[in-house]
Amino acid sequence: MVTRILPAVGDAEAARAVTTLLSQLPDTEPAPPVGNSTLLLDTLAQLAEESLADLPEVVLVHERVGPVPALELIREVALRFPAVGVILITADTGSGVYAAAMDSGARGVVGLPLSYDELSARVHATGSWAAGVRRHLGADAGMPPGPGGTVITVSGAKGGVGTTTLAVQLALAARAVGRHVALVDMDLQSGDVASYLDVQFRRSIADLAGIKDISPRVLQDVVLHHETGVGLLLAPQEGERGEEVDERTTRQVIGALRSRYHVVIVDCGSQLTGANAAAVEMADGALLVVTPDVVTVRAAKRTVRMWDRLQVRKAEDTLAVVNRHTRTTEIQPPLVERIVGTRVARTAVPAGFKELQPAVDAGRLHDLDDRGQVKQAMWALAGELGLGRGPEDGPVGHGRSRRGKYRNDRGSIGFRRRRGEGQGRGGAAADRPGGEG
Repeated sequence: MVTRILPAVGDAEAARAVTTLLSQLPDTEPAPPVGNSTLLLDTLAQLAEESLADLPEVVLVHERVGPVPALELIREVALRFPAVGVILITADTGSGVYAAAMDSGARGVVGLPLSYDELSARVHATGSWAAGVRRHLGADAGMPPGPGGTVITVSGAKGGVGTTTLAVQLALAARAVGRHVALVDMDLQSGDVASYLDVQFRRSIADLAGIKDISPRVLQDVVLHHETGVGLLLAPQEGERGEEVDERTTRQVIGALRSRYHVVIVDCGSQLTGANAAAVEMADGALLVVTPDVVTVRAAKRTVRMWDRLQVRKAEDTLAVVNRHTRTTEIQPPLVERIVGTRVARTAVPAGFKELQPAVDAGRLHDLDDRGQVKQAMWALAGELGLGRGPEDGPVGHGRSRRGKYRNDRGSIGFRRRRGEGQGRGGAAADRPGGEG
């Protein structure tokens, strides 16, 4: 059996050393090293989407791979691709590091400087384990690529552009076709999802901070089950508690939710923190909500550039959504695309303050009129994203739209096939009169 190996090594010199040693191992097929955690996850996701059989048996994670810490990266790979064995390469092979690596999901630890015998033994043992797991799970017959859920983040270029309204409606649209859906409020200091859906709650995402292993039972105790069938993981009522939720907590929470829900929608608000940056980085699709005015478009451009500098998200992997669109405004979606540097969704959401105001004031955003242009546009956007597919069709692939008819239980809305076709009378929804807050 040939063991396929994918190394993730950030340092050029270390990468050369790993490549040289791997080339000497018998019955192995090493791939060129990837230089950071984002490339590793993207590569694995692309391989899994094209063919599950193409996933490597072994992934080597160097301790300085970055920007995600090595142990957090191992945890995420283990959660998303459970039949891929991960080996940590580290200078510290003490019992503490070994135990932490095992807790994160690693199958072994190899010390630095690298030893041929040690690396060979670990690679072949891990490869044999991965092959056994795939036989047991029937990988060739269609084992799902990891725990399975699709994660979509919704971020605002600035405050008050309609981020929460869009996140809520995307969650409702996915739920309407029978998917199990979780809606996470990662606007940690001023999240309004609870207010918009008329719920009272005691537990929040802050209660998961510091928990090393988020089991299904722990998650069940914190997720609130809304009358619509959507599971809600809410921001803390006390804004200062938002600081308890760090990048590590976010990765654990998103990983746990991904394993239990078909779709996870994350409202990231408009401020970038370590927590919601981790959510954007992990997401299969990242939406950036923009309104057609100069100030917001400039803010969107700054956000996209900041995400790129911080290696959170590349511009080409981000989808801008034009909210409050009108035909009379000078700023139209093609101009937004040129200025911001991202793709722009074919569906633009029309302005509909009168349509939104009664539902927002009542805290019943889920009772929005089905015939309203705003709701229809947002649900059409869900179809464009592939969220309007039934659970039997499987998860959406890593931010790529999957063409197909959008279905819901209250009248089907087919997403538009040509840019600009039917792009409503007026631009998108405000979360409340005067802005989202």
